[in-house]
Amino acid sequence: MDYVDLGRRIRRRRQEFSFTQEALAERVNVSTSFIGHVERGTRKASLETLVSIANVLNVSLDYLLAGSLKSSIIGPMPQSLNPKQRIALQEILATIQDNLSAWSDETQ
Repeated sequence: MDYVDLGRRIRRRRQEFSFTQEALAERVNVSTSFIGHVERGTRKASLETLVSIANVLNVSLDYLLAGSLKSSIIGPMPQSLNPKQRIALQEILATIQDNLSAWSDETQ
């Protein structure tokens, strides 16, 4: 499970809504410090809390967890990549997914 990527996605979406960590925490019924830890990947949120966060931020759980999947919509990660290349490719794909989601939201 890639908790850092999960936290990054939560932070990015929270900022798109112009929510502070405190505002998100209030809506999810957790502490502000807990949201900060989740966004940094230093604490794990329960499934119930992740569902609440996803509902407040109007995203799916698969969007939040996408960085933890070993495969994506374009297929499995090539085995020939070294660890740094894998991370770079995952970041590129995450950026593309985020931009496609934002573009899709704007066109609706």
